[in-house]
Amino acid sequence: MTFHQKRTLTAWGFLTPFLVIQGIFFVYAAVRAVYFSFTDYNMFNQAQFVGLANYANLFREANFLKALRNTVAFSLIVTTVQTFLALVIASILNRKMKGIGFFRSAFYLPSIASSVVITVIFLWLFQRRGFINFISGTIQSLGPAIVTAALLFLLFQTGFYLYERTKGFPIRFFDAPTGLLSFFLSLGITVLGTMTGIIDLGPGVDVDFVWLQTRQTVMGIPVPLIAIMIQNTFTTIPTLMLIFIAGLQDVPGSLYEAASIDGAGPVRQFLSITVPSIRPVLFLVTTMGLIGTLQMFDQVAIFGDAVPQESVITLAYFVYDRMFPGAQLPEVGLASAAAMFLALFTFAAVMLQRLVIKDRGDV
Repeated sequence: MTFHQKRTLTAWGFLTPFLVIQGIFFVYAAVRAVYFSFTDYNMFNQAQFVGLANYANLFREANFLKALRNTVAFSLIVTTVQTFLALVIASILNRKMKGIGFFRSAFYLPSIASSVVITVIFLWLFQRRGFINFISGTIQSLGPAIVTAALLFLLFQTGFYLYERTKGFPIRFFDAPTGLLSFFLSLGITVLGTMTGIIDLGPGVDVDFVWLQTRQTVMGIPVPLIAIMIQNTFTTIPTLMLIFIAGLQDVPGSLYEAASIDGAGPVRQFLSITVPSIRPVLFLVTTMGLIGTLQMFDQVAIFGDAVPQESVITLAYFVYDRMFPGAQLPEVGLASAAAMFLALFTFAAVMLQRLVIKDRGDV
């Protein structure tokens, strides 16, 4: 046996456990799901072939249509928001500064905790007397002070900027040293104003917004689903941020130096250098986000009876609900058809995204 044959045999030896597991838990399961999607089967009867009846019945199911609408809205909004925020945070944390390792670790911490733990925490945060409503009320009561501090900050920063420019120094409007000085000056004056009564904070605001036990919608999106969007975005951003940081390491620093010499600010550098340089990574992150959000299940399952089911039901949860309906007989055929639809829908969405990016010549 040659050396090359030994290496090949060794490689197959390492791959065998993975291939066996994939064959049993994925390939075999997928084939069975395809078969059951064309049958009338409830695990206690003989499977009877019904053709495309299960697929046709899906679109007569009110809950399936709600699940489809919720899944599409959830996927589009969460994928867009989490990708943008992860890229912005990664761009900031990619800079060379003291303590950068600490900040990277701190931002990544939410991804370490399990989804169950994070979801339970957010269930508490979104209670009517929870932390979210408390913070909202506090911000509203501090509204005059916040507006005053913001105006003072802009005033001081504009003054410092104009002064430095008249002296001939190359300075950006949001330069870090002057920005910190403006921040502390505006904060100090605002605190003095509130202590002396010049700035009236007004009475405390008691916010009693219902996040969970409601069927209310905002722009057609159920409020409980918005709560899950916020929670999912919070837990997913750190992982995507880490991938972006890895991609940003390959962007030459000389590009930013040349752009800075030419007078390009942080926003222009971000749009003209950062984004074009990491388009393959951006495609990877967007694809991962798209697949993950289309298959979102665990948060809905954990929220459970705390929210109206029709407000948060997704395609993945619809499959689970029809497969394990509690005291009723499982609708294996309908659940399998919904699972096949979800798989094909996810594949089509990813291929469409790839086609669009290929047409632009980015990948």
